[in-house]
This record gives sequence, structure tokens and C-alpha cells, in this order.
Amino acid sequence: MKIHNTRGGRAFDAVNYVFLAGVGLLMLVPFVYVIAGSFATEAEITRRPFFIWPEQFTTAAYQYIFSTPAFPRALITTILVAAVGTLIQLALTVTMAYPLAKRNLRGRRLVLNLVVFAMVFSGGMIPTFLVVKQLGLLNTYWALILPAAINPFSLIIIKNFFQDLPAELEESAKIDGATEVQILLRILLPLSKPILATFALFYAVGIWNDFMSPLLYLSDSSMWTLQMYLRQVTASADLLGTGALDPNYVPPEQGIKFAVIVVATLPILVFYPFLQKHFAKGMLIGSVKG
Repeated sequence: MKIHNTRGGRAFDAVNYVFLAGVGLLMLVPFVYVIAGSFATEAEITRRPFFIWPEQFTTAAYQYIFSTPAFPRALITTILVAAVGTLIQLALTVTMAYPLAKRNLRGRRLVLNLVVFAMVFSGGMIPTFLVVKQLGLLNTYWALILPAAINPFSLIIIKNFFQDLPAELEESAKIDGATEVQILLRILLPLSKPILATFALFYAVGIWNDFMSPLLYLSDSSMWTLQMYLRQVTASADLLGTGALDPNYVPPEQGIKFAVIVVATLPILVFYPFLQKHFAKGMLIGSVKG
């Protein structure tokens, strides 16, 4: 008899469900408060320290942030950098993982040892900044993408996935005259959708939430990403600039901060459900063998 069919097993499951539901609600409440605050008036935010439903709905905060040139520019910049950066990181990771999956590759062990070493140790902030400066990448969007183009952990997982695929697939393709590039593009990549979708989301979230790289490498405020503007707005909503509204209009400062947080977080929350089905399979595949 399975333990979940016994009275004790069912009670254990019920306690787990209640506990996990409570933890989930605790994690959800702060975000609900931010959403409610973004639709509340400035007076209500000041008067009520906490609420999950505003007494009076208003979209003044959203109207203000989208009427300014700074915020939409930062939003579009972040979307483009995240999209291009994710494609580049996936392409470089896959093209490096595929040859390392070949056991007969000369120097394979040395390269893998260097990858593991890079995963444990890093050059640090100052050496990385000096390298970016010497390469002439300061005040360019490439500085947000190239320094972290290949993640050692992701590389090892994808390498293990390629390594665990049946060797007969490549052998039959080579008999038919396929090259290594054709094998990778037409055979291995279609089989790698779960793991590629998982790491694509990891890469995209990492670039989207990256705050330190724009802070270090971008001195031009017109090139700032969304996280930089989020940081500046939380310090002072006036830094958004003058919008297309009435110049005498006093913006809801606290509401603007909440609205910017919602807009900065919403795209990631929208994409998560579509890729969630790939998470468990993508993370488990290739993560056992070295």
C-alpha cells in the first residue's frame, strides 16, 4: 500500500499543501501591494501603510511614466538588449558545448578544467572593467552582453546533454553525408528544446535584471536600461523627466515608483508560464553525468 493512501499519508499531504499555500501567499502579498499601490492615489498611499485593494483606482502613475521620453526608451532598450543578449549567449554556449561533448577531442580535459575553474573563481569587478575598457566597449550595449556571454554552469549542463544523446544519431547522419554543423542544427538542436528553453529564460532574466553592468559600463543616461531607471526612480521620481502632461502637474511620486516596479517585473512574469513546462526536464537532463 502506498503511503499516500494511508490516513497518515493523506494528513501529511494536507499539511504540506497548507504550508506551501501559506508560503506562496506570503511571497505574493508584497507584489499585490505594489500593484495596488500603482493604481492608488498619492494621498491613499501616504495615509494607508498597507493595502491590497485601493479605495480609488487611478492610472495617473502609468500615464505619467509613459508620457516621459526616458522610461519608454529604457524599456525598449532593455527588451532589445535582453533579446539580442539571450540569442548570443545561447549561440556561444551551444557552439562551445557541442565540441566539448566529443570524448575524442584533443585538449578536451584541459578546456573542461578551465571551465570548472572559471565557474569557481572569477577575475573580479576591477579586472573585468579594465578588460571591457581596453576592448573599447564602454558606453556600448555590448558591454552588457559579451562579458557574461558564456556561463560555465550552463555550458557544462548543455555539454552533458549533448554527450548523453545516442551516438547512433550522429553516426547515421554522417553516413548520409551530414557535416558537424548540419548534425548540430538539424538533429541535436531540435532534440534540445527543453534545455535550451530553460537556459534561454535564465539568460533573459539575468540580462533583464542586471543592474551592476549598466552602472559600471554606461555613463550616458540616455543608454540606461530599465533597472538603472528603476534604481533612480526609487531614489527620486523627478529623474524620469518632464512628460507630455501639464507642466504644473504634480506627479504621484510613490505611485510612480510602484508603477515602474510593476512594468519592470511584468514581462518576466508573462513569459514564465509558457516555459515552465520545460524547467524540470531541462534542468534534470544532462545534470547527472560529467
